Formats: sequence, structure tokens, C-alpha cells
Amino acid sequence: MASTGLDVPTFGVEEELLLVDESTGEPFMESAAVAHVAKTLGLELDLELTPCQIETATPVLDSVADLRGHLTESRSKAGAAAQEVGGRVLAVGVPPIVGDRQPVSKTDRYQRIARNFGLIAAEQGVCGCHVHVAVPDRARAIEVSNSLRPWLPILVALTANSAIHRASDSGYCSWRTMLWSRWPSAGAPPHFESEEDYAAAIARLLEVGAALDEGMIYWDMRPSKNFPTIEVRVSDVPATVDETVLYATVVRALVMTALADGPTAAARAVSSDDVRLAKWRAARDGLTGNCPDLLSGSMVPTRVAVDRMLAHIGPALDCLGERAAVEDSLHSLFRHGNGAMQQREVFERCGALAVVEHAAARTMDTNTLR
Repeated sequence: MASTGLDVPTFGVEEELLLVDESTGEPFMESAAVAHVAKTLGLELDLELTPCQIETATPVLDSVADLRGHLTESRSKAGAAAQEVGGRVLAVGVPPIVGDRQPVSKTDRYQRIARNFGLIAAEQGVCGCHVHVAVPDRARAIEVSNSLRPWLPILVALTANSAIHRASDSGYCSWRTMLWSRWPSAGAPPHFESEEDYAAAIARLLEVGAALDEGMIYWDMRPSKNFPTIEVRVSDVPATVDETVLYATVVRALVMTALADGPTAAARAVSSDDVRLAKWRAARDGLTGNCPDLLSGSMVPTRVAVDRMLAHIGPALDCLGERAAVEDSLHSLFRHGNGAMQQREVFERCGALAVVEHAAARTMDTNTLR
């Protein structure tokens, strides 16, 4: 590490997974029953806003190999638990098929959210992936957040996995991004000048009722309230274990690079409107179109934007010993397609129920990018 000037932070991943009925493919509202069975298998699951969602979480990790092992085990045990009670587990950003029921989980907090936010809460059921990376303190976390803002659209494009919704082609690669943006506390965080500036933004959201508590600060990145980490939460849950590993490795390298660059990188502010527009374009086109390069101001093919990000984080990937693996995974992703591209291809040939079948298989597939 002395030769690179980079520290290697620990990290961890949370994956939100969708439960569907094993016969109809519709959302399966039995998360509590699935969590009960999973506990007997040695897997702790967190329950989410809607009872068709579960969340797995890794421990604090040092290596990519450990991450892959934990994700594989968690998806396998969650799948077994769901099957025990008549469901299946999908790693998808939104339900491909939607039934008539739209309940909210019956906890006091979730019911209060439902009363305050109406159909935004009831129509939730979307699944993302959250990557935590260790940082020295909140001040550095805010600097990292500032530095990562230009790369958010590329992360959306890489992980897009929600093209099919309500048995229709949404017209977007990441329809989850569009649904999630309805929350008034969601989207890219502003560029913050200081910890006081950050605290004032939080206070304003709470004051107007756009968030009921700090757990509802749904920005794409945020300093963790409970841990010395920054949490990057911009992405759909990726379709496969290998794609989650790729995404988490890229995020870890971005954070390492931002920490090494310090306030100089954080000072390169891009406007919130530019980030919003670039995220919309990335959500629509995914890997297949053009994407605004927020540092140069030009429109470029998404592959060019990804390559520029790869050059930016290259020293961090070298420090991790992951450059070759990331390059190989990206090559395979562009060649074979990410979750959204494969969903759309299956839907055009065979319809929405086939998308459910395809997604269920990919959720448990551990060898898709190699």
C-alpha cells in the first residue's frame, strides 16, 4: 500500500430481494414466514416496507472472495426458505408481474410511512443493493459523497435490472430508479460544503415532513447513521452474485480513490440538475446508449463513460488486486448484457412469466461473468 498511497477499507453489502409466488410470479406477501424459516437455516433476514421484500446483509468484509461466498450462501438459503412456504426469490429491481394486493408491512414505523406517503409507499416493492465502505469519520464521508456524485449515472447503467414491470416493457432499463425518485428524500445528494451544511439539509427534510426520521434519508449516498461508513445505495439489486461483486468492487475502489484524492476531488462540484438528467438517461438506456460525462460535459457512449471511470479507479483496483477481474467482468457484461438487457430479450420472446423464471435462475447462478 505504501507504493500506491491508498488505504484498503473494509466493506459490506446489503441486497434487497423480491419474493414471488411460485406459480403465478406475482409478489408474495409472506416475508415474515420466509424470515422465520431462514432463521432455522442460520440466515437472518431484515423485513422491508412491503411484505414481498427481504434483505440480506453481509458482515464486515476484507476481500472479494469473502463477499462472493456470503452472497452465494445468503441467496441460496433465502431461496430455500421461500420455497418452503410457497415462494421464490428474485434479484430484480421491480416485480415483473404485479398483483392486486399492495400492502405495507405491519410495523408501527412502516404504517406511519404509509399514512404520510400514500401510494408512494404502497407501490414500493422495489429492490436495491447497498454497499457500505469504511471511512474515517463523517467529514470524510461527506467529502466522498461529493466526489462520487459524477459517477452515479454510470453505476445506474451498470446495474440496471428492472426493465419489465406490470407485465410490460417499461421503456427503461432501470424502472426502479424512476419509481424510487418519487420519494421526496431520494435522488442524488446535494454537494455539501461542510458537516453543518449536511446537517442543515437533513433538518430541512425532517422539518417539512419529506422524511419522518433519518432512516428515511433516501439519497443515493449517505454517511451511515450507525456505522463509520458511507453507504452507496443508487443501484438496482444486480441480477447475479457476480454482478453484485463487480458493483461492490467498483464502489469500494471509487471510495478509496476519493479518500486518497481528498478535498481536491470533492471540490469538483457538478450541478444537481446535471446529475438528475444524467441519471434519467442512464436509467432509460442502461448500457446500450449514450451517457452524459459529467466531468467533461459531453455525451459519450456508455462504454466510453465506463472506461473513463475504470481509468479513474485503476490505481485502487491495482491496490485491491482486482483490475483484471473487473475488466473481464465488464467485458462480459457488455457482451452478454446486464439484468435489464436479458429481461427485455426474454420478454420479447416469451412474455413476463418467462422473465420471472429467467430471473429466478439467474438469482442463484454464481458463474455468469466468468
